Amino acid sequence: MSPTAIALILVAALAHATWNLLSKQASAAGAVSFIWLVSAAATGGYAPVIAIAVIIGQPRLTGPCWLFMAGTGLLQAGYFLFLQNGYRLGDLSLVYPVGRGTGALLAALAGVVILGERPGPVAVAGIGCVVAGIILIALPGATGSTAPARAAPGSAAPGSAALGSAAPGSAALGSADPGSAAPARAAVGARARKGPSMAGPTAFALLTGTFIASYTLWDKFAVTSLRTPPLLQGYAAFPVMALLFAPLARRAGGRTALVWRAYRAQVIGAAVLAPLAYILVLIALSFTAVSAVAPAREVSVLFGVLLGRRLLGEGSLPRRLAAAAAIVAGIVAIAVG
Repeated sequence: MSPTAIALILVAALAHATWNLLSKQASAAGAVSFIWLVSAAATGGYAPVIAIAVIIGQPRLTGPCWLFMAGTGLLQAGYFLFLQNGYRLGDLSLVYPVGRGTGALLAALAGVVILGERPGPVAVAGIGCVVAGIILIALPGATGSTAPARAAPGSAAPGSAALGSAAPGSAALGSADPGSAAPARAAVGARARKGPSMAGPTAFALLTGTFIASYTLWDKFAVTSLRTPPLLQGYAAFPVMALLFAPLARRAGGRTALVWRAYRAQVIGAAVLAPLAYILVLIALSFTAVSAVAPAREVSVLFGVLLGRRLLGEGSLPRRLAAAAAIVAGIVAIAVG
């Protein structure tokens, strides 16, 4: 890869890990409301940039270009939904590496099967490293946190007012039945003795990875074969998602308003960083092979594990960091081989 591609991918990786941290912090508040708020904010925030780019570049968009811009919104809608539900059940340092590693692995394999890219022995060894890392990081530990995300500083904690538990008419958003406190504490204690379950968050992470691979290949075709400008292809997902989730967010009503009040910083941060990270990747994809870009960008999994430990207090750091390092090493081997 060229130095330009490497620089783009590293900046994108840091931005990507950061917006995933913000998403994890808000994951207990409700996936649909959060995704719609991020999509709407990104749509409005980047609209002036897109308008200027269209006026200056005057791109010629064919019918297939519009089809692929709409399609990326559908694929990323599934990606965001599975990702947020994974974060609701599990740690950032579990869901993020497994999802990204699975996506990179499937994208590289699809590049071989569909695009005719041929891996060498080093790439084959890299595939083995990625698989081993995913298995290692998904193993349950003696201790570790799979608790719901903590509330953002200065906001109500999950399960309290941020979710509407103390608000009038908030039964749909949560309950505060005093009689349920003791059984709930007993259930939490039982889960702590048995160790956290990895099945739920791991399943969501694997499904997230499937969508990652799908939209990576979809968008690769759009920017290379159809010549859709990367800026437009990367932006298109957000207005599509804003439209898709608008009826559900409106139906959620009070919850969406509560998510905005309690997690406004997370919404705005994700709305800025998520499009930026992906647009940078698409720019790199426009002049670099997908089997190189898709794996190399996953260096962000190391950032994700470290952020999960330092800012969220997640456990099993040595094992998860070693597993993330194996995933990154395998991804680099795939790119080189």
